[in-house]
Amino acid sequence: MLNINFSDFMIELKEGSIKNVGPANKTAEAKLFDVESAQAREFGDKRVKFVFEDDDGNEVQVSLFPEDVRDVMDDVAALEDDSRVFE
Repeated sequence: MLNINFSDFMIELKEGSIKNVGPANKTAEAKLFDVESAQAREFGDKRVKFVFEDDDGNEVQVSLFPEDVRDVMDDVAALEDDSRVFE
């Protein structure tokens, strides 16, 4: 299940084109639940791309620099040590 929340989002559809309406202070948050597949691969020269997909074909891609990947790996290692998630 893909959940997308847009904040202060307004567009105009005119003659098949999408146009921003109002100030450019829009934000969005995306969440993907019930992930069926996850993978990591190289992205560009210095980043790692994570790709997550659910069984409905919804996909979220995230690219991180190596230091951010290491931070996530440290967080996962801490969860393994301190949590029942990995039991």
